[in-house]
Amino acid sequence: MRDSHPQPLSDVLDDSLSKNTSDAKGSLQAIQRTAKAILQLNRTVKSLLPAEMKPMCRVANYRNHILIIEVANASWLNRMNYEKPNIVSALRSTILPSLSSIDIRINPVLMTKKGQNSSTNHQLVEPEQKSNPRRISAKTAEQLLVLAERSPKKLKEKFERLAALAGESTNAANRKR
Repeated sequence: MRDSHPQPLSDVLDDSLSKNTSDAKGSLQAIQRTAKAILQLNRTVKSLLPAEMKPMCRVANYRNHILIIEVANASWLNRMNYEKPNIVSALRSTILPSLSSIDIRINPVLMTKKGQNSSTNHQLVEPEQKSNPRRISAKTAEQLLVLAERSPKKLKEKFERLAALAGESTNAANRKR
């Protein structure tokens, strides 16, 4: 039976170093082979998907002839279910003839990573950050200053700060001139 509980890294390293490097069952070598295989599967699966789905999914594992794919949310899971038959047939014919099925799971972390890594998304957000979205019209600023005159001290300060967002032409000093 396989030992599937977490192991300290030092134990894994000690076991790997104590074994002969030509021994294919070394822990680190097995982990490395598995990681390379999953990366290859991930590249292959992504090459089979439409462009908009590629950043929203990834191959998580392959075990017992079942490919486990993670998607960002339930809508992508639904979309991936439509793609599943094509992926299964393509993988069986190319690199995984023993593939029996695909298990699709939701991993919301993929959604946040897509927002951080996507160059197109970054280009859309950047111009909005450069412009100051905290501007109000001059008329609104004047109305806020009128309210500030009749308000208690703390509220008056807040109204004046809000009015200042419209620009210097609506400051109380400029208005009294």
